Amino acid sequence: MLFYVLLVLGIVSAVVFMAKRVKEGGVKALVLKALTSALFVSCASAAAAEAIGRNKFGFALFVIPGLVFGLMGDIWLDLKWVYPQDNDIYTFSGFGAFMIGHILFISGLIKNYADFKRPLYIILPLIIAAVIAVGIIILEKPMKMKYGKFKLITAVYACILAFMTLLSGSLALMNSFGVKTLNIMFAGGVFFLISDLILSGTYFGEGKNRPVDVITNHASYFAAQFLIAYSIMFV
Repeated sequence: MLFYVLLVLGIVSAVVFMAKRVKEGGVKALVLKALTSALFVSCASAAAAEAIGRNKFGFALFVIPGLVFGLMGDIWLDLKWVYPQDNDIYTFSGFGAFMIGHILFISGLIKNYADFKRPLYIILPLIIAAVIAVGIIILEKPMKMKYGKFKLITAVYACILAFMTLLSGSLALMNSFGVKTLNIMFAGGVFFLISDLILSGTYFGEGKNRPVDVITNHASYFAAQFLIAYSIMFV
């Protein structure tokens, strides 16, 4: 019950944040974003409390800190808009926080759901993720992007995010989509990819910081994080 109460509060907070972000941005929007992020961490904690009662807390030990790093990344990436003179340090810090978060998700998936007797379900997603990362860099000009000094970290982050998404989908397939946690993690990863695809245009493209871009980016992002938190309910 607590999870769903927190989820409703999170949705309301996300909507208010997006309205404020589109209207004026600034510190007020940052505070609302941090609150929304704290609520998806709280949702994960509430779900983990249910898992403790079933003695299945292992996966949550990776997901909750992963979401906390997401919260940190949220704050740092929004600070780049509040303090544009420090854009570089906040952008690198945000990328780093989200990479650590996804590595934690990957670690939790492998530790709790991987079958090392069937390594192809791990290796193939990693290969595809690496190809995607290389493709993102090769297609920089055709996609009208300018990564500049963020080219390397963008490629590394893209590889890690793609691997997390593809790995959860691969493990879900391995289990014939019969494990709800994996199915929900996969859905969360897909929303993450959508969000970051939009965000890359906002950061590195031209004319892609419109209200519709801000709203779709954050709506898909918060959907991803709340879904990942929700996945703990079914461990």
